[in-house]
Amino acid sequence: MSLTSRLLLGFAIITGIGFVFMMHNVLERVERQYLEAEEEPMVDMANIMAEMLAHDVKEGQVDPTRLRATFEAVKQRTLKAKIYSVTKTNVDMEIYVTDAKYHVLYDSHHPESIGQLRLNRDVGLALNGEYGARSTQESAGDSTSSIMYVAAPIIAQGQTVGVVSIAKPERSMFKFRDETRAWLKGTIGSVLLCMVLGSFLLARWTTRPIKRLTDYARAISRGEKPPVPSLHGGEMKTLATAFDTMRDVLENREYVEHYVQTLTHELKSPLAAIRGASELLQEEMPEAQRKKFLQNIQGESLRLQDLIDRLLALAALEKKKTLEDAVEVNLSDLAHEVCDHFSPIITQRGLKLDCWIQKDVHVRGDAFVLQTALNNLVQNAIDFSPENSAVSIGLKVMDDRAFFIVEDAGPGMPDYAVERVFERFYSLPRPTNGKKSSGLGLCFVKEAALLHGGSAELENRDGGKGARAVFQLCIT
Repeated sequence: MSLTSRLLLGFAIITGIGFVFMMHNVLERVERQYLEAEEEPMVDMANIMAEMLAHDVKEGQVDPTRLRATFEAVKQRTLKAKIYSVTKTNVDMEIYVTDAKYHVLYDSHHPESIGQLRLNRDVGLALNGEYGARSTQESAGDSTSSIMYVAAPIIAQGQTVGVVSIAKPERSMFKFRDETRAWLKGTIGSVLLCMVLGSFLLARWTTRPIKRLTDYARAISRGEKPPVPSLHGGEMKTLATAFDTMRDVLENREYVEHYVQTLTHELKSPLAAIRGASELLQEEMPEAQRKKFLQNIQGESLRLQDLIDRLLALAALEKKKTLEDAVEVNLSDLAHEVCDHFSPIITQRGLKLDCWIQKDVHVRGDAFVLQTALNNLVQNAIDFSPENSAVSIGLKVMDDRAFFIVEDAGPGMPDYAVERVFERFYSLPRPTNGKKSSGLGLCFVKEAALLHGGSAELENRDGGKGARAVFQLCIT
């Protein structure tokens, strides 16, 4: 699982747990807030009704006649009160009155209970001068049947003569509560969803530099030479610089170790030949034989010089990370120059030259490096071409890329060499004389292609008749 996915999954789990916990507490608080808001005006109403009934006290007894007539008339009213999204159509508030001895004098909801004792908490507290309130379920086990009661004492001439209690079903506020709950769920859910999405984008934005550094490291492990990615943020820039410095250190160590080992191996053969010839020249021998040994020394010296020159050129190329002075190069003209350069050599070898070069193909790069790379490809094709065969040199453009293609009719590559032909010092014997080259030409070609953002490939042609080299670059 990627770092982005882990961060997102972790945040989503934490957010989900937080959402469930928060919604549970918030929704409980919503119901409580509505009950509190409903209870507060009931306190006012109970005290107002208590004062009204105090004027109806006769001989120390409360007379609920006027209250009864009022409530019977109110229940006959037809309402159409639009309270936001809820329409109220009837009065659902009830009232009952008791005397100071808990006997019911009037009950708007249960008129049959008149004369009975009402030993309820709200009545007892009010008669004792405390705040009388309770909530009771009409149907046991049914939380939606709860009714709130708020009582106030009826005081006449300084004496508590009774209690009036206001009753209101809690379900009257359920529509408001449910609407608020739905709004909260939608709003908070949308906010959390936006937070998760924002966290995903933030995680992607945060881990993108890490992904670019990972791709950079993988490209290095494949032997490529990518430029250091341009990253935002001081920490990421420092990390990218550290990666690049580490690459240089590791490459230099490996480079030196590999080169010393391979160069030592490559120098052994010509040095041994020179030393052997020089020792033999110290002895008496015919002039013709002496001249032959001198020619061997000269030939091996030239071989050493060519090896050193190629090593220096390859080392200079491998040291470059980017093209510092890239200019627009006419690759078509460069290809024609390569054809013209090798035309006499091809003719001398008894070969045929087939040039097919598209006009006005332009790339950005170093003309000298590109020409050296193309020369190496053509020279390699000539070395492996048998007499009376043809060497084809072509240049074409496909899909915004330029392809320099060299084909020969030689023996092709054996299977074991296909993956190694671009390695330093790796070379196959030439079919004409059995000798090997320095093994640095194709390595130079690959480095030149990577430096220009392109690629180099060498493959056997269809049917096993020769090899095909493709040098690919982006056109301008």
